[in-house]
Amino acid sequence: MRIAVLREGAPGERRVAATPETVKKFIALGADVAVEAGAGEGASFADSDYAAAGAAVGDRAATLAGAGIVLGVQGPDPASLGGAAPGAWIVAGLNPFGDRARVDAYAQAGYEALAMEFMPRITRAQSMDILSSQSNLAGYKAVLDAAAEYGRAFPMMMTAAGTVSAAKAFVMGVGVAGLQAIATARRLGAQVSATDVRSATKEQIQSLGAKPIFVENVAGIEGEGAGGYAGEMTPEYQKAQAELVSGHIAKQDIVITTALIPGRPAPRLISDAQIATMRPGSVIVDLAVESGGNVEGSVAGEVVTRHGVRIVGHRNVAGRLPADASALFSRNLYNFLSTFWDKEAGKPVLDEEIGDAVRLTKDGQVVNQRLLGA
Repeated sequence: MRIAVLREGAPGERRVAATPETVKKFIALGADVAVEAGAGEGASFADSDYAAAGAAVGDRAATLAGAGIVLGVQGPDPASLGGAAPGAWIVAGLNPFGDRARVDAYAQAGYEALAMEFMPRITRAQSMDILSSQSNLAGYKAVLDAAAEYGRAFPMMMTAAGTVSAAKAFVMGVGVAGLQAIATARRLGAQVSATDVRSATKEQIQSLGAKPIFVENVAGIEGEGAGGYAGEMTPEYQKAQAELVSGHIAKQDIVITTALIPGRPAPRLISDAQIATMRPGSVIVDLAVESGGNVEGSVAGEVVTRHGVRIVGHRNVAGRLPADASALFSRNLYNFLSTFWDKEAGKPVLDEEIGDAVRLTKDGQVVNQRLLGA
């Protein structure tokens, strides 16, 4: 089995889908690994490192020649995959809902596209979950981005010249990114509070030393969607939460929003009117900006100012830590493929539970039920 590792083509993408570490592991399984020249440069992995690990390093045509599996961070352009074996697996983050045309093109070309972000959130697939590994880094980086834009210090400082008050940070959405944001803000010395639509997260917030901010007395609202993701809130809950958050947000220096709903636009959590109540110099980081944004007025790829408040909308936040993001992402891919590796067949053979969840296309057709039902 020939595994091809491609250089990413998306603007600003510095991650790579395999590191010298995982190249060695794939070769140990019996695979032949080819890496496109320069694939790891953005993440500080040199071509010589891949060659030393046993990979063949060459141009794209040589890398793809006869490849049965193509690894990517973001889905490669279907037109750029000439030379790959018929029915080759495309294993990457494929943004199935946001880039359906590319999925259709994979089907037309006869490739079997496997979307890593569709990995089911079950215990045995945790080590394969790219959303969790990348969200963890995004939550950490979001706090650093907030600190970079904030014109004051995070921790309380008692000096001969007077006392500097601790920053007040509020995290909205307590998934993987939110939990890491809480932990990082706490380590930097901020007073941290957090909220989520899932009542089960209250204990998680408290365990990290932050204050939970939750709507009470709205019966039957758990906010738990499929697969452990947050679901959509009822109008009653949205109204109650808006009132609670409005009063709390006006007192905050830093707000980080992380709320996403798979396959749908990100929920709007902060309105322009709420931004106007915040102190000038405050900072909001919108981690959902590429999915429509949690914050009114946030702009993907930009830092904008509204009512004196800085709204940070960086794209691909995990990718701004390319070395660690690549290391974790590549291990997710290796864990996925190695779990199903059949030594006699010399290739991975997927089971029904995980295979059907991540497989988008096969035999020229789009086959994933989540896409067919969208």
